Amino acid sequence: MKNLLSRITSSPEICHGKPCIRGLRYPIETLLELLSSGMTHREILDDYEDLEEDDLRAAIAWGARLVTTKRIEAVMA
Repeated sequence: MKNLLSRITSSPEICHGKPCIRGLRYPIETLLELLSSGMTHREILDDYEDLEEDDLRAAIAWGARLVTTKRIEAVMA
């Protein structure tokens, strides 16, 4: 899981600091919305050619980790 989560990046210059995949402009929330809408991994990967299968797994892993968090605090760099 740690290897997957290393694909998640966050930078104030990219998507206003929202967690994204590999510094690309694909917010995790968008990928989770696509998956929850019923799109298959293959459909998403066909539509977004610079994404990889492990990127989708990373988004799911990030979501799973987030819901186990008891408290979320903003961290300023």
